[in-house]
Amino acid sequence: MFEEKVLTCKDCGAEFVFSASEQEFYAEKGFTNEPGRCPSCRAARKQQTRGNSGGYQRQERQMYPAVCASCGVDTMVPFQPSGDKPVYCRDCFTPRSRY
Repeated sequence: MFEEKVLTCKDCGAEFVFSASEQEFYAEKGFTNEPGRCPSCRAARKQQTRGNSGGYQRQERQMYPAVCASCGVDTMVPFQPSGDKPVYCRDCFTPRSRY
């Protein structure tokens, strides 16, 4: 059903083979796009995304102070509370988010 395809990496311009077994794997996972990067550029990008490259630093998320609407504890949340909706600490939010 699947046949090997030769693709060109959008980062380095090298040609690479998109094997039949890789295509089958992509199809099983529901991926509709072919890979745009060769295996070595994909690995380098993953490494960079994980912050292991040394030069790449993930930006810290800004946190805002809030008071939990359930237990009243002072907490920090990753969004600026507007006051029109309740804000919960991690302990009170987790059970509510499982619905």
